[in-house]
This record gives sequence, structure tokens and C-alpha cells, in this order.
Amino acid sequence: MPASTRLYAWEGVNAAGVAQQGERTGRSPAFVQAWLHQQGIRATRVRPAGGLAWRWRWPARAGKADAPGFSRQLATLLMAGVPLLQAFEVMARSSAEAAMTALVARLKQDVAAGQGLADALQRHPGWFDGLYCNLIRVGEHSGTLDRQLEQMALMLEKRQALRQKVRKAMLYPALLLLTGLGVATLLLLEVVPRFEGMFAGADKALPAFTQWVIDLSTGLGKHALWLALVGAGVGLGARELYRRHLPGRLWMLRWVLRVPVVGRLLGHAALARFARSLGTAYGAGVPLLDALDTVAPVCGNSLHERAIRRLRQNVANGLGLQQAMEADELFAPLLRQLVAVGESSGTLDRMLNKAAEHYEVRVSEALEQLTTLLEPAIVLILGLLVGGLVVAMYLPIFQLGSLI
Repeated sequence: MPASTRLYAWEGVNAAGVAQQGERTGRSPAFVQAWLHQQGIRATRVRPAGGLAWRWRWPARAGKADAPGFSRQLATLLMAGVPLLQAFEVMARSSAEAAMTALVARLKQDVAAGQGLADALQRHPGWFDGLYCNLIRVGEHSGTLDRQLEQMALMLEKRQALRQKVRKAMLYPALLLLTGLGVATLLLLEVVPRFEGMFAGADKALPAFTQWVIDLSTGLGKHALWLALVGAGVGLGARELYRRHLPGRLWMLRWVLRVPVVGRLLGHAALARFARSLGTAYGAGVPLLDALDTVAPVCGNSLHERAIRRLRQNVANGLGLQQAMEADELFAPLLRQLVAVGESSGTLDRMLNKAAEHYEVRVSEALEQLTTLLEPAIVLILGLLVGGLVVAMYLPIFQLGSLI
């Protein structure tokens, strides 16, 4: 190999949207990128081959398409009169994300082969759920694809904003709690044993509180590894139980919904998603039974999903939507009243959207209340914990006169 060239490892996406990788000699990364462009491959990563940085890096995670952004861009292009295949080309050129580019390339290929857009979207269930595909199919059949995409973008953006709001509200208290527990563990494992050595020569017994903290530190030092393994095992076991065992997952959800503030927060979030999704689907012309069938998986949790499926079964048996809701306490009275008004006046979609707005506001209020309660409570608990450890260690020093 000439001294002026070296071996580069590359990753890229071909015209069909398939990820590829390989190695190529060249004078620079730009040379390799130009060669890949000639081969019809869009480079996503080019770096020197060999070395620990290439061999031992974390495996790349599969990107997930931005469904709200995809819907908004496609709706804008279609409203501007751009044909569907040309709109895909524009989106592929303008996207900076490899996942979006690959998705658009596959959709363009399927639609050019004669498939409808909804059928092409169904081939990517990890990105577009059944509700999304059904609404797109309605838009294709009614000639209102651009409006359906606009509505889907609005619904997905609100759903995403609600999810991010919940996660953001939970992040700070969780970090605060983990930091405090880490500090307390460090004190028990590193600081307390040093004080124990100082008190070893004392002739009199240490205060009971100090002795208890020293015993706790000694036990934690001896069994820290086992406790960490048991904690990790319990956490992984609970996670797998929630993911794979439906009765266990339902039991956990019922227990969480009984927690005063957290339960109200999760319940209102699920009702907001249900009302928003059902109102959007029904307003687009999807029959009620079909809308309920596609809304169930996107409501947020298995408990509400089963309730919606029971609701659909009761509606299929001849009950009105409001009457079917009366049989399940998961559907709040206000939601049932708004549904009754919507059914009687023929404005069910509007009433469901009003209910969604109401519960989204309630979720924001519950988040503020939860944050207001959690932050001082966690600070107080951690203050007592860390302060108690400090007091326990200095208590014998305060009584130094009686220990000497």
C-alpha cells in the first residue's frame, strides 16, 4: 500500500435504503466518500480502519423515524402541489438523518411499484402504528391525504409533547434521589470505616446510634457485591415480568394507578391519548368499531388497552359508546358525559378532542403538583439520611470527655 494512502472503514445506505459497510483504500475520507457516491451509496460514517476506536465502539443503535416530522413535511409538500414520488425525493435530499432517508427511499420504491401509501407504511410497524396507517388509507380513498397527514402530525406532536413533559418532570427527582443515595453509600463504605478506626481504642461503648451505623457500614462492605447483584436481578426480573407476563403487568399497573398523584397522572395521560386518537380517527371518517380497534394499542398501557377492547366488544353488541363506558371505572365521568353529548348532537369527534384538551391540562397540573411534592420530600429525606450519618460519626466526638 503506498505511503500516501491508507485503509478506511465506511458505513452507508444504498439507493434501496439498505445499510452497508466495508473497507476502501484512499488518500483521505473525502476520497472514499466520493467513491461511495459514484457507487450510489450515501456515506454515513468514514474513518480509519483498525484501532480500538473502530473495533471497540458501541454498536450503532437502529434509528427511529420521526413520525411527526415525516407527516408534517409530507403534508406541506402535498399541499404545495408536489406529486407524492417527487415529495419523497425532496424529503430524501433534505433529511440529515440516515433513518429518515432510508425510510423515504423504501417508501418511494414501494409506491413506485404500485402499492398505496398506507400499504407501504404498514411494512414499517415500528414507525407507524395501525391508527396511522388507517387514517392514511382514509385520506387516500377520500382524496384528502394532505389534510389527514396534517391532522396526524398535529396529533403525534401533541402525544410526543405530553410524553416528553412526563419524562422531564420525572427526570430531576430521579437524578436527585440517585445522587443522594450514591453520596450516602459512599459515606457508609469509605468515610464511616475511617471513623471506626478512630473509635477502636475507646474503652467505653459507643452511642447506640453510632454503633448501628458502624454495623450497617460493616455489613454493607461485606455484602455490597451480593446486594448489587440481588438488586440488579430484582430489577431485571421486574422488567421482564412487566414486558412478558400480562397478568403481572396488569397487576403492576393497577397498583401504580392507586398511588395518589402518580396514578391520577398516568390515568389522565392515558385518557388524553385515547380521546385524542379516537377523535382524530372518527373525525377522519373511520368507522367507530375500526377506530376503537386501532386506538387500543396506542393508549399507553395494557390496562387501558384491555378496557378499550372491552369497550369495542360492548359497542359491537349494540350499546352506545357512552353506555359501554359506564361499565368500566377507568373511563372518567367527565369523559362519559362529553361522549354522551357528542353522540346525541352528532359531534362526537369534537367532544373527544375537547376531552383530550381537558385531560392534557390535567396532566400538566398533576405534573406540577407531583414535582412540587417530590422535590422537597426527596431533599428532606436525603438531608435526614446524610445528616444522620454525619451526626452518628460526630456524636462520640461530642461526648469525647466521657470516652477518654
